[in-house]
Amino acid sequence: MQPSYYSIDDILATQTRVPCKFELEVMNLGYLNSSSGLPHILEGTKLELPFWLARGLCGKNRHVVSVEMPGIFKPTYREILSADATVVNLHKHCPFFYEFGLHLLEFPHHDSSEIRNIIFQTFKVRFRKVMDLSLNSGSNEDVSKTTALWDELERALFSVGRKCFIDFHDWQTCDSDRIKVSTMVMNHKKRKRNTLEEADHV
Repeated sequence: MQPSYYSIDDILATQTRVPCKFELEVMNLGYLNSSSGLPHILEGTKLELPFWLARGLCGKNRHVVSVEMPGIFKPTYREILSADATVVNLHKHCPFFYEFGLHLLEFPHHDSSEIRNIIFQTFKVRFRKVMDLSLNSGSNEDVSKTTALWDELERALFSVGRKCFIDFHDWQTCDSDRIKVSTMVMNHKKRKRNTLEEADHV
């Protein structure tokens, strides 16, 4: 999963806020911290900034802020994910958990290897549930309670898997070869019939 300039999901993922601490005073940007009422951001100020902004302020050649890991990637949640990743509501904590998690690895952090491992293990465990549901749930079955726990990548994979299964089933039963009346034609016939019925009542 590589960042893409044209990916809407990637753009939304990088909008996720991360806890930051300013390592030096920044002039004339006090409005970013509305609670302080000061014209400047003072050294030591803690703010949550969008990932894309934090990335520009914390790099190899620039160290305006230091970045902390968001809650879902901290040790407490990593232990929960390790114990049973299937019960965690990823969408509530981080709608773009996997994509955003990989972006976080761009920051130098002592827990980077553990975060990388938990992202991989979480996906591996939860992917089984995603595929099982996509291949074994009926087309009209309500699965909203389960998918509500999934991040956007898992939901997309479920939709693709479900569609492929339905298409394959239609191909096996030859449903895909049957000529069906288009919705536009059906609506036209319905309007024409209603018009004739109204004319009869006149």
